[in-house]
Amino acid sequence: MPHSLRASLAALAIGLLLPAQAASAQASAPNEAATNSEDARLTAFLDAEFAEWLKQQPQLATRLGIKDGGDRWNDISDAAAAAQTAWLQDSVKRTRAQFDRAGLSSAAQVSFDLWALQAERAVLSNADRKFRPPFYSQLYSVHSQLPDFLINTHSVADAADLDNYIARLRGIPAVFDEAIARTKAGEAAGIRAPKFRNEDTITSSEKLISGAPFGPGPDAALWADVKTKTAALVQQGKLTQADADNRLAQAREAILALKPAYERVIAWAQADLAAAPSGRVGAISLAGGAQYYANELTLNTTTDLTAEQIHAIGRAEVTRIEGAQDALARQAGLKDREAFYAQRVQLYPLRAYDDAMRTEYLAAANAFVAKTRSMLGRYFGMLPAYRIEVVREPAFSEIPGGAAHASAPSPDGSRPARTYVHLVGTPKDPAALYTLMCHEAVPGHNMQGDIQVRQKGAPKFRAASFYVAFGEGWGLYSEALCKEMGAFPDIAADFMRLDAELFRAARLVVDTGIHAKGWTEEEAVAYLNQTGRQPPETARSEVRRYITLPGQATGYKIGMLKIQELRAKAQAALGAKFDIRGFHDLLIAGGTLPLSILERRVNEWIAAQSS
Repeated sequence: MPHSLRASLAALAIGLLLPAQAASAQASAPNEAATNSEDARLTAFLDAEFAEWLKQQPQLATRLGIKDGGDRWNDISDAAAAAQTAWLQDSVKRTRAQFDRAGLSSAAQVSFDLWALQAERAVLSNADRKFRPPFYSQLYSVHSQLPDFLINTHSVADAADLDNYIARLRGIPAVFDEAIARTKAGEAAGIRAPKFRNEDTITSSEKLISGAPFGPGPDAALWADVKTKTAALVQQGKLTQADADNRLAQAREAILALKPAYERVIAWAQADLAAAPSGRVGAISLAGGAQYYANELTLNTTTDLTAEQIHAIGRAEVTRIEGAQDALARQAGLKDREAFYAQRVQLYPLRAYDDAMRTEYLAAANAFVAKTRSMLGRYFGMLPAYRIEVVREPAFSEIPGGAAHASAPSPDGSRPARTYVHLVGTPKDPAALYTLMCHEAVPGHNMQGDIQVRQKGAPKFRAASFYVAFGEGWGLYSEALCKEMGAFPDIAADFMRLDAELFRAARLVVDTGIHAKGWTEEEAVAYLNQTGRQPPETARSEVRRYITLPGQATGYKIGMLKIQELRAKAQAALGAKFDIRGFHDLLIAGGTLPLSILERRVNEWIAAQSS
């Protein structure tokens, strides 16, 4: 996700390895009725704990369709983060005091273990908080995240929702001021955003306060959004025109008050430009950065792999995938992969997006998603239920070469699952569309998110958690699964699937190169361009993402390799008894899991199928 479930899930989005004692613990054959009773009691207990947790995470509550707290933003202060971590630790103590893990079923033990992990990962994440100032991340910078949340996540179904929307507009300046204060404290400790991030912050902030009601021109993004959502309420008979006009006046006043708030953000970014680093900007360049990066690898891969091991895996995978590309090129009657790439450039010379190309892209993407959705029955028992749509990235966050990303639907389906694509700059090879949709939409993130938010019986926190290694590993596995399903129309589409996998393998090399080996931005861009086969603007955008989000990109390929390993293990163990639908349902039915718990679940499934 990247961006896949957004940063409001961050407190539940990072997984750790399952503690050895929990991983090896076995239930002592409890009475089945007693186990079921204890399972139900655990679910009720954890649901109550999660409800309390959501009071501290109003944005996550909104994402889950919960109205309470819909007028507030998450508290991003250091004091709040410390208090939330302490609360999670206390909650885990309460859980362990009330429940004997051995008296739970295997499925309930997973929930028990996952909840226990919340405190551990919160402690580890909070310890490195200073390395993540609020304007640092290319994906989750607070100045663009808040308007994005209002536009794409804060649904307005009635007047109360609209009032909450306006209240959140009014609350943005205070969040920005806290973000600036935290950022300046980080600067005093030697933690500075790279120069390119300051430049991006300035540019995107200026976009967000351009146009009406700030001045002449088209409506600014937030003003256009609140007008559209208010008009819909009037059209549905949920708001009179007089009430709508009154609320629009309040919204306009709140939006105008954002201008000085954004100007304070811009002033900070401009003042810091001269001191902002460039060149070598990885974690290794920071005091304590090596341990910080090691922690981020643990959090994002849910393994104990070191940077050196991940770097080596990446290089080995690059070699393997290039060999597969050569073989596919020969199948197409060409000498090797270089000849195939050259042919594609001749067929599709580079030119910038225009409106006709954007319309054609979105139509083709949505049509392909519908096609893959129709093919799922042979491979899955559990199918997506809600609408899935491919849409253009909002203008204020759209950048050339920007990474597509997905969002899950709301639990009731009122907000559909969406895949966002950047349609500015130079398009990729049109044959790359199919792999991207398999990853982001179906059977990838949108489908997995649809099933996750509709979970029944499991504690509610399971529908909100996200582990990069599984979630993004599933996305990559879905690309290969599309080939197996016969979804790709031709060899070019399959070749570009390998091109995408090559890119993810190159990520392992680049991310570890930047943060553990001291690569410069230019060295990383060159490798991703030449070996990872990414166009220059995409390579630049991706490298800047890795710089500002250490370790996140490594979870993709590590997760994919583990899922493929577990499938091969199940097929070898079960032979003719192997059921691909059952295997896939097992993987996606319980939401995202740390790889260690995923492996445990697969081993249990193999044992059950063997009996």
